[in-house]
Amino acid sequence: MLNKLSGWNDTIVALSTPPGIGAIAVIRMSGTASMDIISKLFPATDLRNVPANTLHLGIFANEGESIDEVVVGVFRAPRSYTGEDIIEISCHGSPFIQQQVLQACIAKGARLARPGEFTQRAFINGKLDLTQAEAVADLINSNTTASQKTALQNVRGGFSTILKKLREDLVSFSALIELELDFSEEDVEFADRTQFIALIRSAKQITAGLLSSFQLGNVIKNGISVAIIGKPNAGKSTLLNTLLNENRAIVSDIAGTTRDTIEELLNINGVIFRLIDTAGIRLHTNDEIEAIGVKRSLEKMRAADIVLYIFDWKEMEAVDLTIITTDLDDASKKYILIANKSDQAEPLLLKTKFSNFQQVEYIAAKQGQGIESLKSRLFSETVSGPLASEDIVITNARHHGGLQQIHASLLQIEESMENNIPGDLLALELRHCLQFISEITGDVTSDTVLDYVFSKFCIGK
Repeated sequence: MLNKLSGWNDTIVALSTPPGIGAIAVIRMSGTASMDIISKLFPATDLRNVPANTLHLGIFANEGESIDEVVVGVFRAPRSYTGEDIIEISCHGSPFIQQQVLQACIAKGARLARPGEFTQRAFINGKLDLTQAEAVADLINSNTTASQKTALQNVRGGFSTILKKLREDLVSFSALIELELDFSEEDVEFADRTQFIALIRSAKQITAGLLSSFQLGNVIKNGISVAIIGKPNAGKSTLLNTLLNENRAIVSDIAGTTRDTIEELLNINGVIFRLIDTAGIRLHTNDEIEAIGVKRSLEKMRAADIVLYIFDWKEMEAVDLTIITTDLDDASKKYILIANKSDQAEPLLLKTKFSNFQQVEYIAAKQGQGIESLKSRLFSETVSGPLASEDIVITNARHHGGLQQIHASLLQIEESMENNIPGDLLALELRHCLQFISEITGDVTSDTVLDYVFSKFCIGK
């Protein structure tokens, strides 16, 4: 179990803005010696005596040599991000100046922070629990509206609040059952079993809902892989370019122009779709390079979350039918059939020609016709759940694993209640369930888990 009271008495410093040239850079320092260190480097004002949450303009100097004109922010313990005294130095964004400021702080007694150490100190000092700390990393790495909203809600304690309430309810009943054990010889019952079983069933529903949200959460966090498949000259690269609204892939009338896969990102309604343009698929080819491309195309198709199978509506051949009826249907792979160059046909003819297939999207990739309908279909086929809602969505694999343990434990407690097991065994099962909750929030955890969690952070956060 982590000792939250020892081993965190030194002062750390790090660049908190991205490295490189910029208008300004922010260097953050946290720890008990922060005020003393800055007082030696900022002669304009004795910052040890200024109010908290204030900004101060002046020259940053080391051993009498001016380095830069800076703005220093002062934040005092315990009302700061880390719960410690924090100094934030906003200097000009020259990498040379950044290094001079950092080295000056280190020379006066600070040390360079490890990845995620500022947030780790916030956790250690009780400013946020482990789920909120992990959400900070998710927020930094968010690249869509959906991922940003989900992470921000968890930073604010959305998931933590649910776990805290569940833990409090279980602790209350656990205490009553433990009390019954102290009076076992008097045969008294302090815990209302009917109310307790109702609580367990409610907790099961909550954890089941959170577990089911993980599929959506995985989509929000990691995106969806989309393989664009078809025979040579079907229009795969043209479709990729049209979806991206840029000329990313080379397009020509020569069959086999695309020899290797091309991957690009497309944002649809706040979800990232990873589009993979593949080499055209022929049933037989004597070209060794093309054969390797076809092999890679089939591998990408099998690994993708969904396949866009595109074909020229006038030229559906054996290769198309083989892929659709064998490789896709037999594998139960999600796929969308796309009839390209459909601007050259009567709508009734198209519907009649492909009436034996599942719903087909009709497009003209070169002209951009049908693309918005295709995007909507792609989104609806792969994303389920209200992305814009305020529901808690689980995006973290560690949380998902912990919730699985909690849910299994609740099922066991419910079964035990129905079988009227003795109170001492019921109390033991409750303690196990509470342990699983505490491991998610970090109330009970190990240094190994913490090192893993915070190693994924950037330095300076």
